[in-house]
Amino acid sequence: MTQELGGFAALNLHPNILAAVIATGYEEPSAIQLQSIPVILAGHDMIGQAQTGTGKTAAFALPILSRIDPTKRQLQALILAPTRELALQVATAFETYAKQMPGLNVIAVYGGAPMGPQLKAIRNGAQVVVATPGRLVDHLRRDEKVLSTIQHLVLDEADEMLKLGFMDDLEVIFKAMPETRQTVLFSATLPHSIRAIAEKHLRDPKHVRIETKTQTVTAIEQAHLLVHADQKHAAVLRLLEVEEFDALIAFVRTKQATLDLAAVLEARGYKAAALNGDIAQNQRERVIESLKDGRLDIVVATDVAARGLDVPRITHVMNVDMPYDPESYVHRIGRTGRAGRTGRALLLVTPRERRMLQVIERVTGQKVSEVRLPDGQQVLDARIKKLTSSLAPLVADAEASHGELLDRLTAEIGCSPRALAAALLRKATNGQALTLAEVEREQPLVPTSAPRERSERSGERSSERSDRGDSRERRAPVALAEGRARCRTALGARDGIAAKNLLGAILNEGGLVREAIGRIQVRESFSLVELPEDGLERLLSKLKDTRVGGKPLKLRRYRED
Repeated sequence: MTQELGGFAALNLHPNILAAVIATGYEEPSAIQLQSIPVILAGHDMIGQAQTGTGKTAAFALPILSRIDPTKRQLQALILAPTRELALQVATAFETYAKQMPGLNVIAVYGGAPMGPQLKAIRNGAQVVVATPGRLVDHLRRDEKVLSTIQHLVLDEADEMLKLGFMDDLEVIFKAMPETRQTVLFSATLPHSIRAIAEKHLRDPKHVRIETKTQTVTAIEQAHLLVHADQKHAAVLRLLEVEEFDALIAFVRTKQATLDLAAVLEARGYKAAALNGDIAQNQRERVIESLKDGRLDIVVATDVAARGLDVPRITHVMNVDMPYDPESYVHRIGRTGRAGRTGRALLLVTPRERRMLQVIERVTGQKVSEVRLPDGQQVLDARIKKLTSSLAPLVADAEASHGELLDRLTAEIGCSPRALAAALLRKATNGQALTLAEVEREQPLVPTSAPRERSERSGERSSERSDRGDSRERRAPVALAEGRARCRTALGARDGIAAKNLLGAILNEGGLVREAIGRIQVRESFSLVELPEDGLERLLSKLKDTRVGGKPLKLRRYRED
């Protein structure tokens, strides 16, 4: 242990900072810490390239705190972060490392909180500010001299700041600080826009690059499943039945998709909530706290909304929608398997997305194994296993405590103990399907087979063409399942409509569960949706004023000639 702690001692950190590091239980510097701390302590500008989860916060926090003078009651260090959650996380880390530095104050500055107390805390002598760019620019409009004493600047996750559109804000912030400051930039990737910032605002920067893409996912068991795009919700429900998870974060691409999937999960009894950029700050904080303390088990989030999310309970990450790039995939699954914990990551892949899966495997240097969706028998077995686990502890003394009540009830009802037990089980399971036939009817899935994939790709290509009388535009729909009717809307691909848009609108306005909606086929100039035959006219009446993408849905029964 002494030798390991000596790893931090050898980095020439301030004694009080070193003592705080030892108190946190850190044993040995990570690769990014080992290389970055000496560079930052020496006062050099620096570009650090490293993924989330590598210990980069300590890599800049420890040396900057070592260089700050806590006796000077003025702002000395500014840390910029792309999101409120990350800003709070970084501020908490600074406070932890500064516990043994009396007089040193850290303030987090972000949107969604009153500006007055934030500005007052800065003027009262906070030495470190961790801020989001947008809110900091708001403060600069009130007091253009607020950053005039900055000696150290850190841009954390700079690539994400640019993705969120903070380039103009960054330029305003740069101009408000002394040119003699030290500037440190951390980014998972170094696109041209980041290099341009470095060339303009950093002085002869040192470069530190840590190859960690594979390391960030080695502790995580990864698997992918082939599904059709219009069956993702059904696939998610089946997976949740058989996966043994503590807490799970499900990633989707759009804000609307977070709401749609969260609603489906809540309807099935899961403790789930959406997390996206449109949700108010105080509500986002409540969602994260609820996930931490067990009031929520599932959060459905977009990439940006999940930045800075570090909840030890998260055992599973489910990529419901394919990420746009491999780096985003690594960031996503990094929400689990952190700090030595193990985790499991599942990726739903449509036939069109197989190429991106290959890119992810090449970039991470790891094979993402294929697994099959659970069949009805596996779902049934999982339900019975959970039921068995919940009942087993109750059996031990049940006869002694409730035996006489059992005899009385069977006598008064006039039934056997077996019949009464069956009735109580039905009530306890709230009507949940517990036979194979019931499960299959409840969660129908079309298998992802090779012939089907080819026809789907062909259909997608034809749907992308303009409406020029192509015979495939009017091709015969696939056969209907029993008990379902096919309906038509004039909205199609040319209107920017996707299957998930139609699904979300029908789920929200029609009050249906996902399993009630069959195949959704989006063509160039129209779309077809399979709905329950029973109560169809009543459902269409409920949907008559529904709009999708700002356009009326106008769903009606499709008459096949």
